[in-house]
Amino acid sequence: MSSPSPSAAPTSLRLSDPHLERERARYDHPLPSREWILDVLGQEGVPVPPQRLMALLDISEDEQRVFERRLGAMEREGQLMRNRRGALCIVEKLGLVKGRVQAHADGFGFLLPDEGGADLFLSPWEMSKVLHGDRVVARLQGVDRRGRPEGVIVEVLERAQQRVVGRLIAEHGIYLVVPEDRRIQHDLLVPADALQGAAIGQVVVAEIVQQPDRHVKPVARIVEVLGNYADPGMEIEIALRKHALPHEFSPAARAAAAGLPGQVQSSHWQGRQDLRALPLVTIDGETARDFDDAVHCRPEGRGFRLWVAIADVSHYVGDGGALDADARDRGNSVYFPRRVIPMLPEELSNGLCSLNPRVDRLCMVCEMAIGSRGSIKDYRFYPAVMHSQARLTYTAVAAALQGADGAVEDALLPHLRALERLFKVLLEARARRGAIDFETVETRMDFDEHGKIRRIVLVERNDAHRLIEECMLAANVCASDILRRHSHPALYRVHEGPSAEKLTDLREFLGGFGLQLDGGDAPRAKDYAKLLERVRDRPDRQLLQTALLRSLRQAVYAPENIGHFGLAYEGYTHFTSPIRRYPDLLVHRAIKAVLAGGRYEPGDWNGLAAHCSQTERRADEATRDVEAWLKCYYMRERVGESFDASISGVAAFGIFVALDEVYVEGMVHVSELGDDYFQLDPGRHQLVGERSGRRFRLADRLRVRLVRADLETTRLDFVPAADRERIDD
Repeated sequence: MSSPSPSAAPTSLRLSDPHLERERARYDHPLPSREWILDVLGQEGVPVPPQRLMALLDISEDEQRVFERRLGAMEREGQLMRNRRGALCIVEKLGLVKGRVQAHADGFGFLLPDEGGADLFLSPWEMSKVLHGDRVVARLQGVDRRGRPEGVIVEVLERAQQRVVGRLIAEHGIYLVVPEDRRIQHDLLVPADALQGAAIGQVVVAEIVQQPDRHVKPVARIVEVLGNYADPGMEIEIALRKHALPHEFSPAARAAAAGLPGQVQSSHWQGRQDLRALPLVTIDGETARDFDDAVHCRPEGRGFRLWVAIADVSHYVGDGGALDADARDRGNSVYFPRRVIPMLPEELSNGLCSLNPRVDRLCMVCEMAIGSRGSIKDYRFYPAVMHSQARLTYTAVAAALQGADGAVEDALLPHLRALERLFKVLLEARARRGAIDFETVETRMDFDEHGKIRRIVLVERNDAHRLIEECMLAANVCASDILRRHSHPALYRVHEGPSAEKLTDLREFLGGFGLQLDGGDAPRAKDYAKLLERVRDRPDRQLLQTALLRSLRQAVYAPENIGHFGLAYEGYTHFTSPIRRYPDLLVHRAIKAVLAGGRYEPGDWNGLAAHCSQTERRADEATRDVEAWLKCYYMRERVGESFDASISGVAAFGIFVALDEVYVEGMVHVSELGDDYFQLDPGRHQLVGERSGRRFRLADRLRVRLVRADLETTRLDFVPAADRERIDD
């Protein structure tokens, strides 16, 4: 943006701007920088009318309109605000807090400060002015009756909700859209002439045309009719819009993908090692369609040589292009039951980049020399061209390793046997390293022809799953190491140990069982692993494992290498899935830059880390929503039935239960637990009756009866079964 030329020469105050040269580099006729505007206002020491500020900074008449725009931008970003007299004030000097609103389904909310620190409680009265996700400026008012700092919203800086997915209803002749996201606490008013043909009860997308304030509900118009609530696939359409998941590629990205060749061109082989004769194979699940990785192993002396070949997505998706912009926006592929929202167009994800069998593909290879005790003696990265010999499944490989005839081609068996021996060596190294190995339950949904669940079945993880996992872990560790040794910035996958507060709660909980976690104030993963092994054969092992797991923090992406606590690695990054994860694509580009003796600079690494961590959480939340809806629909036919279950969570308002063999979860409200006042003991993960002393503790066994399956809230409500409230292990 260029500014109008001032009509008079600026004074020394304006020329004293320490950022003047930066502004001159950006604009033909520079205005005072934001920093200098704040400094000048600070020197005045009082709120300053805009005309007075313009006079101080010699803003000419021709410059006033552009200068007002700069002030407006500073207001929107929470640097400035105007008082009732219109004078400009520095937000920080007013003792105000900027942050984002996080709403709760029960009507209240919290302000999460931009600069960190304690969250501010926002009462339902304050929340009437805003919607979940809005950025606001608030004033600390005091503390509420529970001792929490409480805020009063002074100004809304940015509205987060522009389009909302929900169900159209009518009450007393008034049309409303009830949002699917329960954190959006306002129903949206829809004028009769803005229905766009939507029928009562249908799922719609509404665009907000008037944001809420404390006196008026938000007003919206319908811009898209998705259909009826129980239509096949509707749960996914809702989740896509509720979580703002990008699900349509931009025209530029579609054009870029369509312009790519259908096969690898020989001209692209230049500078690559030819590995087409190496018997690399892919090993994935039966339903996989995008193949990121291929492996091959052979004995070498007392150790092994392992090749992990990864799809060279970065060859086709250059930094800053249309494909890169869409991939960065998405952050990752999202895997719903029966549908995938890919990070890259299908021409790449299932075609040119996917390591499909019997075709040439470009790849990045991590070739490792691994010792007899599982240590990586040496490694090197290089670009290559490969030719996958077979597309194998976990089931077929596991069967072949157990001696089943015909599970895989005979020619591949020696290579799979070598991989199996390497796997056992790496598994022993994992145990010595002390990586935490929690036992988890994985399930799969089987669907009927109408897209609804026929049954939910347990997925058994076999040695083929774990074999590939160990190979990928080894390659990821090497990727971290090469970037660290060359001091090249990257996105590391980091996992911190437990916080001091959670560690205290865990030790108190374990003490009630006569158990102790070693390691003092800084336990290591090895200490967790040792305790898990000690309790593996106990009847209450599930309770103890859950408590250990919940004491740990969530793994995230970060530019600082602080290690991975759970895997017990000093450095770890994601390299092996660039088709479906943007951080892996960034790591590929960084490694290529290192190999070329240069540096890769995609921009703000901190911002990229936060964005990729957020898109990962977004995908997880959307997937959980879809699975919860499908399970609720599945259970509607089983209302009134009783089930054996275990307590999977404890809260002040009740207990969550996981059903045996059915693999769904629901809630027993505290009012259904008996005639007593139940108090939450969070440290011991239990509800305790004041009068009876009766306990409902995490992992306790129960028999429950399903009384309600509500599709609108995806809630399954249970009560203790009358015939048998508790069952033994």
